[in-house]
Amino acid sequence: MKEKKKSDLAVLLDYAGNYKGLTFLGLTLSAVAMILGMLPYICIWLVIRDLIAVAPNWTDAAGIARYGWMAFIFAVLGIVVYFAALMCTHLAAFRTASNIRKKGMEHLMKTPLGFFDSNASGFLRNRLDGATADTETLLAHNLADIVGTVAMFIGMLVLMFVFDWRMGAACILAAVVSIFAMFSMMGGKNAKLMAEYQTAQDIMSKAGTEYVRGIPVVKVFQQTVYSFKAFKDAIEDYSKKAEKYTDGVCRLPQAVNLTFTEGAFVFLVPVALFLAPGAYSSGSAASFITDFAFYAVFSAIISTALAKIMFAASGMMLASTALSRINEVMSAPILSVTDNPKSPKDNSVVFKDVSFTYDGADVPALDHVSFSVTPGQTIALVGPSGGGKTTAASLIPRFWDVSSGSVEVGGVDVRHTDSHVLMDQVAFVFQNNRLFKTSILENVKAARPKASRDEVIAALHAAQCDDIIKKLPNGIDTVIGTEGTYLSGGEQQRVALARAILKNAPIVVLDEATAFADPENEALIQKAFATLTQDRTVIMIAHRLSTVVGADKIIVLSEGRVVEQGKHEELVRADGLYARMWKEYNQAVEWRIKTA
Repeated sequence: MKEKKKSDLAVLLDYAGNYKGLTFLGLTLSAVAMILGMLPYICIWLVIRDLIAVAPNWTDAAGIARYGWMAFIFAVLGIVVYFAALMCTHLAAFRTASNIRKKGMEHLMKTPLGFFDSNASGFLRNRLDGATADTETLLAHNLADIVGTVAMFIGMLVLMFVFDWRMGAACILAAVVSIFAMFSMMGGKNAKLMAEYQTAQDIMSKAGTEYVRGIPVVKVFQQTVYSFKAFKDAIEDYSKKAEKYTDGVCRLPQAVNLTFTEGAFVFLVPVALFLAPGAYSSGSAASFITDFAFYAVFSAIISTALAKIMFAASGMMLASTALSRINEVMSAPILSVTDNPKSPKDNSVVFKDVSFTYDGADVPALDHVSFSVTPGQTIALVGPSGGGKTTAASLIPRFWDVSSGSVEVGGVDVRHTDSHVLMDQVAFVFQNNRLFKTSILENVKAARPKASRDEVIAALHAAQCDDIIKKLPNGIDTVIGTEGTYLSGGEQQRVALARAILKNAPIVVLDEATAFADPENEALIQKAFATLTQDRTVIMIAHRLSTVVGADKIIVLSEGRVVEQGKHEELVRADGLYARMWKEYNQAVEWRIKTA
């Protein structure tokens, strides 16, 4: 039997957990508050009725003061109960939003690390933070207003037909027209337009984040914002979607909606004029005037009620779109977890007929790749750009999972190893490591949070960071990025190496670790490598071939395939791709600018 799909509201309430009951309590109180809010109007009508009944002897109307106090008490009670309702819905909404963010983060923690390469931080933040804020508005305000307004309308329908159904129908006519106008704006195919508008907003947010990060490039090359075509196109697309929805969809229905709701009294007048002669001829003029006064007073709250419905319905549509955006994060692929995890026996690495294709790609990044690294061995992955070097290294700590074949660490398929155990086995040094905006101490301790201060200092010393610490105002307690304290690319790389040294993992992956270092920093980084790689299995990725000459084995990757492997001298003698790369590298090193 096919499982019935939950509504968006039911899904949101599931996130509320134990606070779901507060939502229902808040909705009940909101309905009570709206009913209480209607009672003062009835009290006003009772005052008018008594005054008309004794006209022109107004002093004979004895119940006016009592009705006045009743109206005041009902009004105050309505405000107090409505405040209590919003307290309940807000508490539940905040808890729901918090739970969505927590579950979203928990889910992202289980996704492959490679997922974050193809999904920008601005995109994910907009999904989890921005979209969650839209659901918060729905649960805290809109839902309570919808329930309260429905209760009000039920009460209005009863009261509208109690005294004179014809005048009641005239008042309700405005509400019916307004509801149809609102549905034409938000229902049917227009809901899809709203989704497209939200998607365009997401794309603009993502492109904006990338543009801000690239501002230094714009300034250096004296480019204009139009050089960032993706950002410009995203803004224009967002503008077109917003204009299409507001101008093309909402203009006419909203004009009709406001005309009918704000002018509800206008529909009452012709009906009253039609009924007046009959009322006067039958001698029930006083009753007719009283009824007319009641409907005239009540027509004033129709616009308020319908405005709440419109904003609440808009909130429902926004929340539905927001939930679909949240679900995109929640449906991100997660790493499979084995029921019977095995521990690696040693620090060997073996690729067995590995193939891997990125999502959306037509050509595999790795195609039947096989090689092995024995414990303590240093191998180098080299080859043309796009050959699959970084992809191969990323499969070792399970940044991605293979499409076919297997990657084994210590004789165990990485998919059958506990993820925490696997990450403890591998230290990864990227070509552009990021440091957190915190102290040097905390940046290094990120690799092993329980490490002592002395262990951190020892790791920094081994990573050749003594000169960095010496120049900082507060030593290793200096917070990076505050009061003008910044590190160069090479200095950041050495701090990142201190992290890897502190982690003390048996397998080290170096991805172009000296790519952006100046000669002085490169020399210090190479000294740090001596400590980092001692008695460890090392997989190096390098374009600078001079750094891999002493490797135990060099594996040459091209177009996702292993085309050669062996020691430096063997590969040079083989006169294949590596030999050509070595020749071109030496020519580049010897290149000089000469005067004419």
